Amino acid sequence: MTTRPKLPDFIIFFSVLALLGIGVVMVYSASAVSAYVNFDDSYYFLKRQIIWATLGLLAMVFTMNIDYHVWRKLSKPIMIATLVLLVLVLVPGLGKVVNGARRWLGFGSIYIQPSEIAKLSMVLFSATSLAKHQDKISNFVKGVVPQLLMLLVVFGLILKEPDLGTALSIGGTVFVLLFISGAKIKHLGSLGAVGVVGIIAAVLFEPYRMKRLLAFSDPWADPLDTGYHIIQSLYAIGSGGLFGVGLGRSREKFLYLPEPHTDFIFAILGEELGLIGTLAVISLFFLFAWRGLKIAMSAPDIFGSILAAGLTTMIMVQALMNIAVVTASMPVTGIPLPFLSFGGSALIFTLAGVGILLNISRYVSKNSL
Repeated sequence: MTTRPKLPDFIIFFSVLALLGIGVVMVYSASAVSAYVNFDDSYYFLKRQIIWATLGLLAMVFTMNIDYHVWRKLSKPIMIATLVLLVLVLVPGLGKVVNGARRWLGFGSIYIQPSEIAKLSMVLFSATSLAKHQDKISNFVKGVVPQLLMLLVVFGLILKEPDLGTALSIGGTVFVLLFISGAKIKHLGSLGAVGVVGIIAAVLFEPYRMKRLLAFSDPWADPLDTGYHIIQSLYAIGSGGLFGVGLGRSREKFLYLPEPHTDFIFAILGEELGLIGTLAVISLFFLFAWRGLKIAMSAPDIFGSILAAGLTTMIMVQALMNIAVVTASMPVTGIPLPFLSFGGSALIFTLAGVGILLNISRYVSKNSL
């Protein structure tokens, strides 16, 4: 680098810390009842979330202090390692099956989700490839197809777990990167059309996905089964009103709403803190997005620009999908809410990605932010 690294962008830093702090509090509030019932310890999930958050912050500090150009050299080895993990998780006896999905690798009580690693790996790989072949991006075969081939491999492996939500979030992120890199609109339009057909096929040929789609269109048609998640989530949000029923006073967390501390934590937040609380969280996400895109537009090189945009998009796509599911704006997909939902792999690798974004901000002229 020709310039000396400066202090990182504090707006992103503190917005992430604020979201993380809210997340730790809400994980405890949302999980205390189920933790006591299932583990005889109201603090079971809280203690684990604090550990994951601490490890995630250490990962963020680590990547924040590594020159982001290093990831350009490491993107291919990281992608290869990720593909190996995605294959291993599908091997019977190696991948752990939970609720019919084979998404975890590990032993004892320590597990990781390779699909969470794939989100970050795909951003690093795409940013490297698009920056290297920037002059070919208008050519579909030489500029777009290389991205699609890797995306299809990753998409297919994650879909096999099965995890359509994560696969779609990765696909959406790559699509945005192709757009900002200068891919032709007609190429993107064709890809979008093919993608929609593929998603429809994935839904039609998998009965449980079809049930989720039907439940989304009319949850009251089956209120005790396929429509149960959506109905209970809307009950929680609707009960919150403007100011909420009060922190820790949720009724839905008393084993009514499934996954209250993971995929549906935003519903509990809406119930306890009301519209004010949900708008505060949404505002923090948009503050993060604004600064992330400012960093992308002001980065000193094309790789930094694409990488910053990819990291910002990766987090925002997940946030928008999660909130859309919780508010019944799209079918249930099982996407966690970044920084807030309980989880290890998702939190650690998301914060590692934030660290890379913060490192890019250290090379941006402060006059351009």
